[in-house]
This record gives sequence, C-alpha cells and structure tokens, in this order.
Amino acid sequence: MSTVKTLLITGVSSGFGRALAIEALAANHRVIGTVRSEQAKAAFQALAPGAAVGYVLDVTDFEAIDRVVAGIESTAGPIDVLINNAGYGHEGVMEESPLAEMRRQFEVNVFGAVAMMKAVLPSMRKRRRGHILNITSMGGFITMPGITYYCGSKFALEGISEALSKEVRPFGIHVTAVAPGSFRTDWAGRSMVRTPRSIPDYDPLFDPIRTAREEKSGKQLGDPVKAARAMLDVVGSDAPPVHLLLGSDALGLVREKLLGMGVEMDAWEEVTRSTDG
Repeated sequence: MSTVKTLLITGVSSGFGRALAIEALAANHRVIGTVRSEQAKAAFQALAPGAAVGYVLDVTDFEAIDRVVAGIESTAGPIDVLINNAGYGHEGVMEESPLAEMRRQFEVNVFGAVAMMKAVLPSMRKRRRGHILNITSMGGFITMPGITYYCGSKFALEGISEALSKEVRPFGIHVTAVAPGSFRTDWAGRSMVRTPRSIPDYDPLFDPIRTAREEKSGKQLGDPVKAARAMLDVVGSDAPPVHLLLGSDALGLVREKLLGMGVEMDAWEEVTRSTDG
C-alpha cells in the first residue's frame, strides 16, 4: 500500500484490530480507531500521536455511529477504508443458549457491522471509491458444535458482504470478507462469552471441544501481525478479492467443506432435478 490512506478500524484495543492499527501506522497511514472506553482511547492515541485518532463507540449504538462517522468526515476528511473488526465469539450449545445471547451476538457481529457500512457508504459512493473489509471467520464457511450463534452471525456477514460487493462495484467501491482461521487473539479467551452448561446429553460431544479450545487459546497457528499485513496488501490491491481466507487451517477446512458439499449434491442430484416443472 504505497498511497497514504485514512483507515477507520472498529475495535482497535486488542486482537486483529490492534495489529491492523499498528501495522497501518507503521506504513504511515492515518488510523481512526473505535474503542469502548476513554482509557482505551488514550492508550490507542499514544501509539502514534496525531496519526492515531480514537473514538469511544459501541457498534450497537446505531444512532451514535452516524454521528461519529459524520464527525470523522468533517474533521479528518474522507474515509478511504472501513475495517469492520469489532466482534466477539459466543460459545454454547444452541438448545442451552438463550435467545437473548443470539440477539446480542447478531447485534454486534452483524447489525453493528452493517450500521458502520451504511454510515460510510454515502461518502464513498459520492467519491466513487472506497474499500470495506469485514472480518468474518472460517466459521462463516464451516461449522462446529457449540458455536452455533457465532457461526450464524459470520455466515450472515459473509453473505451480506458478497451481495453488497455486487451493489457497490459500479461505484468503484470494493468489499472484501476476510475469514481468518485460528489466530493468537483473545477470541477464545477473555473475549468469548460462554453459556453455562445445563443438559448432560451434550457432554460427550461438547466437553472435549470446549477443553481443546481452552487449551489451544494463545497457542494457535495464526500470527495476527502477518494477518494484518495480508489485509493491508488487500487494501492496496487494484483488484481485491471478495472473499479471502487467512491461515492454512482455514484453507484446508473450507476446501474439505466444499468437497463434501459437492459429493452430497451429486448424491442427491436426481431429487434436486425432480422438482423442475
């Protein structure tokens, strides 16, 4: 990315958001980051006084989003790149997990991301350029027991990203859904919300998965700094992808999923075709 750009990144306090902010600042870009507290804002701005500008914003406060983005555009100028990073993981068997937890998962991971996109699109459309990166997950392609709500939210964001890319392509705006595999972030640690277990029937299936995830936390294959650099390369591309997997684990698991879908479609092709009238 040789051209200096203004990036708006949600959730820069930790994980991918922080890594992205640091790498973008090192490349001399201006980074506007959203955080959840004044303390986090001060810490972020201290990374690069003048170049790192923080805003306290909850992405589920939809009215505040429009106000904050308008304020950014009036003071910092046009936003070249929006990176929707803010989000969290919910762990819990669906039958055990209250609908309120699903609603919160979707409010943050889906509605918050969409609200951010809707806030930046008018300016990008007017200028006929811009790039939106939505950080999804390999859980937007593959699924695992015990993260049903999370996978649902990421499948939704993948679909929204792909459809939006077709709507705004005529205006010179790119949309990329970035789907990381397992990385050394706080996703499986303090950032994850866990529903208490209550139905013993699920113990044999779910207990080993939860144990393995907790033991693996902090030791994952993926390096967030390398992921950040890859995402900045995408932002600098003249022909960025609509979907980008990050991590060899994501690549292998998604390829396996697609192969399995092909086998299943072939097995049921006769039934599928039988409904044509």
